[in-house]
Amino acid sequence: ECERCTHECVRHIGMSKQFLIFFGVGVVVIAASVWGILYSHRGAHLELKGQILKIRTGALSDQDSIAVLDFRVENISDVPFVVRIVEVTVDKQDGTTAESAMISKMDLHQVFEFNRFLGDQYNDSLSLKDKIAPHATVDRMVAARFDIPNKVLESAKTIHLSIQDVDGPLFETSKSPK
Repeated sequence: ECERCTHECVRHIGMSKQFLIFFGVGVVVIAASVWGILYSHRGAHLELKGQILKIRTGALSDQDSIAVLDFRVENISDVPFVVRIVEVTVDKQDGTTAESAMISKMDLHQVFEFNRFLGDQYNDSLSLKDKIAPHATVDRMVAARFDIPNKVLESAKTIHLSIQDVDGPLFETSKSPK
């Protein structure tokens, strides 16, 4: 009877080894598949990287001011970034936030012509539906009008630039106006 038991135990151990080998191979195949899928989609995650290079401010009247933001962004993904929304906000010294009205691309020429204190327009303006090509780095600018005096704008803690893609991804960067 011991011979029969030993023979069955040997057969059982052989089946366990075979199961473990197939199980191990299966785990390796699944892990390789998951890695391959993630690796092949690494550039599909839409993302911009960049910063505000320069901020120019000035008074339009006693209670209105303007900020011109020159910035550089890089589209590090494999798909184009299509602009849906551009917003500029300011964190004032008193802790409150001021929102702006964006100045359109068509009105920028007049803004620079009649407000020489802003200097020249160095970059193209970024506006709705503009595209930033995959792996491209671009220098752009935006101009925003605030319903606050220029001294409040110039003394602000931070100016924030937000750019949203038509599919939802959001790029944000900030800089002190000083």
